[in-house]
Amino acid sequence: MSLRSAMSRSVIKKYNLETKRKMFLIFVVVIVAVVLFLICSFIVLFWRSADADLLLLFKEKFGRGPESLKGQVAWITGASSGIGEYIAYELARAGCRLILSARRRDELERVRSACLREAAGQLTADDILVQVLDVQDFESHKSLVIKVLEHFTKIDILINNAGCSQRAKWMDIELDVDRTLFEINVLGPVSLSQVVLPHMMKRNRGTIVIVSSMVGKLGLPHSRSYNGTKSAVQAYFECLRTEVADNNISITIACPGPTFSNLFLHAATSKHNEKLGRAMSRTEKRMTTDLCAHYIVTALANKLYEVWIAQQPWLAILYIQQYIPDLGRCSCLITQSSKKLPDLLRCNF
Repeated sequence: MSLRSAMSRSVIKKYNLETKRKMFLIFVVVIVAVVLFLICSFIVLFWRSADADLLLLFKEKFGRGPESLKGQVAWITGASSGIGEYIAYELARAGCRLILSARRRDELERVRSACLREAAGQLTADDILVQVLDVQDFESHKSLVIKVLEHFTKIDILINNAGCSQRAKWMDIELDVDRTLFEINVLGPVSLSQVVLPHMMKRNRGTIVIVSSMVGKLGLPHSRSYNGTKSAVQAYFECLRTEVADNNISITIACPGPTFSNLFLHAATSKHNEKLGRAMSRTEKRMTTDLCAHYIVTALANKLYEVWIAQQPWLAILYIQQYIPDLGRCSCLITQSSKKLPDLLRCNF
């Protein structure tokens, strides 16, 4: 009788153990299903509404805001229009002292006056310095840095935004066009940064921002010179990042997608010294310039390494290109070549 009781208890114990295991397994499956559902829901919502990469969106909501840069001295090239102009407004509202550089003094003076209004009393006329700059005039860069340091005594932030776009078929482009764009988009930022860096290294602090483009990561058609220079400038400054990390100098590379600006007015074509001269239509699918500038300044404030700023479908294509390269190339080719898609989706950066 005692043997039967022992066997019964053993069977009951085994049954209870199996039941607990099944319940635990069901619990795990339910938890995993819920997590997967939440992740999938988030991804769907993200892809539908996102206009920047996930980390940048997180930092924009929960990280440091532009106001954390108050009091710092920021030098912006290409500040007379487009993204550079709106970066200046964003930093003025944050209370940064500014150096505005480009080739057109009259436009820089206009932006300077607007910055003083945007600053709402935080800045005086002496806090915004207009410094005419031609990024191709490499010999002038050292003397310009000396003038800036004489005025402000320091440079906390250098934003290399000046650049030139280009539109033409690969086979039609004269090599002089490639040379010119390489000087503007690559050697210009490299030269100016190389002159500013000793000052930052001496102070053991500083931030350099490169306003690149998504074409630096995607091989899009009809802009070989622009594609090539944006890929090159990113490689130059990725190299610099590895060398100045111990000097507390951060490098932020911003990759905007289609954004409203006057980029096409001054864009190169296939011939040397020829301009495209096309204005953007307000009906095109593009990010507003002020939002793009806000994201770039947010990336700067949070010292992010690389940020992607674009509306869909370009943001999704870039994610696919980054993590599933072969599929990404197919997606890009289909998007660019499809005759069913409007022109605004085909290489309009």
